[in-house]
Amino acid sequence: MNTFELLKPRPGLRVLVSGAATGIGAAIAEAFLQVDAKVYVCDVNPSAVESIKSRHAHLHATVADVADRDQVDRVIDDARAKLGGLDILVNNAGIAGPTGPVEDLDPAQWEQTVSTNLNSQFYFLRKAIPVLKETSDSPSIIAMSSVAGRLGYAFRTPYAATKWAIVGLVKSLAVELGPSNIRVNAILPGTVEGERMTRVIAARAESLGVSFETMKDEYLKKISLRRMVTMDDVAAMALFLASPAGQNISGQAMSVDGNLEYL
Repeated sequence: MNTFELLKPRPGLRVLVSGAATGIGAAIAEAFLQVDAKVYVCDVNPSAVESIKSRHAHLHATVADVADRDQVDRVIDDARAKLGGLDILVNNAGIAGPTGPVEDLDPAQWEQTVSTNLNSQFYFLRKAIPVLKETSDSPSIIAMSSVAGRLGYAFRTPYAATKWAIVGLVKSLAVELGPSNIRVNAILPGTVEGERMTRVIAARAESLGVSFETMKDEYLKKISLRRMVTMDDVAAMALFLASPAGQNISGQAMSVDGNLEYL
């Protein structure tokens, strides 16, 4: 086999991506479709689910709130039935959470961020791991963290706390599941171009009382390459981790961030 053929996941991989009707999740789902994987996605937004289904005839998609354990159980059962099993779980779903000084944060917003970003990952794992153990084709779990999972992030403490927790979860599971030949890794995107980052920058600008453009320039100055990454950059890392080339990579937190130096 040509060495570079190892960089492409095998056709027919059965992949579940949470929170994947838009944004990074959709980019990952579409990337797997391009390499002939069988893909199932869920998302809380019904119109976004209908939109991605209309663009991809062979994609399986359903509406689900990942913070609801019963709905996650339904997703896993349905994905297993529709795909005939599971080889790759991409725990992607998450929200930005509130922006502001910790003493001013609404406890309900803190709890919502933890439920959506962290608890949901556990809900998927507890149901998906037994299914992953049934496959012999290099099963893999990919968890979406953030560069905020390796750096402190003032005024975004709920988000940062969940993303650090995801890295700890990944590193622990890599040890736990290694004997079952299940690889577990985290992807840590940096500043990603798109509507979500625009909203994050706007919220931070408002919190600090500066203009949007001033805050955007501040974000870019923190990146060694002086540019944001794209959703396709993140999707490419997911494909690599799911490919034969990544067969001995586990327990890692892989940054895709242009070398973001600080937050």
